[in-house]
Amino acid sequence: MGMQGNVIVGLDIGTTKTCAIVGEITDTGIDIIGIGSHPSDGLRKGVVVNIDSTVEAVKKAVEEAERMSGCEIGSVFTGIAGGHIKAQNSLGIVAVKGREVGNDDVERAIEAAKAIAIPLDRQILHTLAQSYVVDEQDGIRDPVGMSGVRLEAKVHVVTGSGTSIQNIEKSVTRVGLDINDIVLEHLAASQAVLSDDERDLGVALLDIGGGTTNIAVFGEGSIRHTAVISVGGNYVTSDIATGLRTPLNEAEKIKIDFGCAYPPMISKEDTIEVPSVGGREPRSVSRQILGRIIEARAEEILTMAYKEIVRSGYEDVLAAGVVLTGGTSLLDGITELAEQIFNMPVRRGYPKGIGGLTDVVNSPMHATGVGLVLYGSKNLSKIVVRKGDKGNAGDAFARFKKWLLEFF
Repeated sequence: MGMQGNVIVGLDIGTTKTCAIVGEITDTGIDIIGIGSHPSDGLRKGVVVNIDSTVEAVKKAVEEAERMSGCEIGSVFTGIAGGHIKAQNSLGIVAVKGREVGNDDVERAIEAAKAIAIPLDRQILHTLAQSYVVDEQDGIRDPVGMSGVRLEAKVHVVTGSGTSIQNIEKSVTRVGLDINDIVLEHLAASQAVLSDDERDLGVALLDIGGGTTNIAVFGEGSIRHTAVISVGGNYVTSDIATGLRTPLNEAEKIKIDFGCAYPPMISKEDTIEVPSVGGREPRSVSRQILGRIIEARAEEILTMAYKEIVRSGYEDVLAAGVVLTGGTSLLDGITELAEQIFNMPVRRGYPKGIGGLTDVVNSPMHATGVGLVLYGSKNLSKIVVRKGDKGNAGDAFARFKKWLLEFF
């Protein structure tokens, strides 16, 4: 019952893993009551390249989440990323009826801002309001009730490849699930790891996953810029495998257990045992060598992200600094390396604003999954139901809406 009763499910289909997180709305907020995870091998750089493998990963993750939560999942909020994601800022202008701004005027202004030229093979994923201008007064967050004759809406429009979106939909609906909405992954992650103060002051979120690094820049309380870089933690693993001449699965273990992106933090005496290929004997290698391999790739990823932020024009307004999240952000020393590259404060972002199984999901690798649950709880009225095999999400939403009205 993905959205029946008071339960919301977030499905993070990543390059490295697929994760389903079940959240329950309570008197005090959101409690996490179940989580399921399964390795992914059907995606490359955040894009589905093998439907069957992706379907299997989704199925296994959802089944595990169902067992832990005791719920039958029927619908989900699904994340999306990948190099095909593009975004731009737009402006919509309308005349105000009755000289007082109403909700319908705001909706018309946002619709006008959506009237941008996009290729036929792309779809609009999000239209995110940034601020409003009433006559010549700018910086307004909520114009409803203000007097004026002209309303301008500044919005951030996010689009994605139609085929990539359809492949995500197919992978989920073939499991028999309905999709309540498809959500930009870094937008979801921001719900879980950023504070309102950070959004107001100006902050850059870097969600460093296995196949992509997702960037979201916030300022004055709203999103200002988004981008996706098609490089992530899997490249670090590949570099370790090549540099230390060890199998990929062993390189991943070495990265997790001994990896450090900032060599000055590594003792010169530290050594690690590296399994060899072809049945050869394991070798003892200085951990400093591992650190230099990781540092080179991590520095490249962070530098690419920094250049993207500079290109956006927002590098000088990030008073709250940078927040790193995603599985790759767990690397020791990566925040210290990022502080050198960005020359500003950097912290690691953990999911917050939730209760329940917090010890289970208290990791940057679960930021997107938790964020999808939080996004779902805050955007119930904006749900776009994409029907799956069961066809019950619309009814579930109606029941959930009725429950909300009774609850509040």
